[in-house]
Amino acid sequence: MFRIILLAMTLLTAAPALAEPLIIAHRGASGERPEHTRAAYRLAIEQGADFIEPDLVMSRDGVLVVRHENEIGGTTDVAERGEFADRRVTRAVDGAAVTGWFTEDFTLAELKTLRARERLPALRPGSAAFDGREEILTFDEVLDIASAAGVGVAPELKHPTHFAALGLAMEDAFVAVLERRGLAGAAAPVLVQCFEVGTLERLAGRIETPLLQLMAREGGPADRPELTYAAMATAEGLAAVAEYASWIGVDTAMIEPEPGAPTGLIADAHAAGLKVAGWTFRAENAFLPEGDRVGDEPAGHGRLRERLARFAGYGLDAAFMDQPGLR
Repeated sequence: MFRIILLAMTLLTAAPALAEPLIIAHRGASGERPEHTRAAYRLAIEQGADFIEPDLVMSRDGVLVVRHENEIGGTTDVAERGEFADRRVTRAVDGAAVTGWFTEDFTLAELKTLRARERLPALRPGSAAFDGREEILTFDEVLDIASAAGVGVAPELKHPTHFAALGLAMEDAFVAVLERRGLAGAAAPVLVQCFEVGTLERLAGRIETPLLQLMAREGGPADRPELTYAAMATAEGLAAVAEYASWIGVDTAMIEPEPGAPTGLIADAHAAGLKVAGWTFRAENAFLPEGDRVGDEPAGHGRLRERLARFAGYGLDAAFMDQPGLR
């Protein structure tokens, strides 16, 4: 309980940054276990993560379930399940055509029959060894895991506008879960993320739980075609974000385009009263900038600790990590 209280106080504290960034286990310890599984979350907690992160999508019957995307062909065994072969379709998601199997075409009971698998087996064969062992979790189940361990939860609402167009009210379902569990207040050890702006603006009027606006290096929010993330990352844009959110979560390249050459984004965000989380810190060379790689093997590990230390020196408040134990 004491750990939860400290996390809640941290979320409420204004900038400047902490001496060390909070560690948010990105989909659990997803560099070592198939992402979003009970095993991934438990390992991340054992490794000392402050928060665990579930990405939220929806089932056909309106339940919040935990998958990185609503297309689940690469993270479950659905492609090998003959009874679901006819559900493979091509669908527009946020304006892009995607082919595969989608959570919104399955009931929760059907999703529970599937088994999780490693999304990047070539880079993470050790994680792939755990394929087929775990079921898809619900948001409630992840909250249970976090509560029992005394850690925070950083849920990301994925494609809420897409789900709304299908008649699946993600925001309503999300708020209902938080309210039922007493997590809709400002002191809740929960950090709510979304790339969409409208979703966070509406949530700001419904709950007091801390909110985090996600930003990518390119593009813009799917629900606000007039906006770009680049514009949102300017001083004026950050001031607008601060009207409804207390955090931003940005691609690490927006903070440090080249190793050792930071931008002023963290300082600008702190000046606007926003805390900053960086995504995603991964150990494999394939995900590291050239200056942080060790050797030529894509699956080999580079200088992750040194990279994280640099970002801490820039004033980073939180780091999304695939391997929380390597901080």
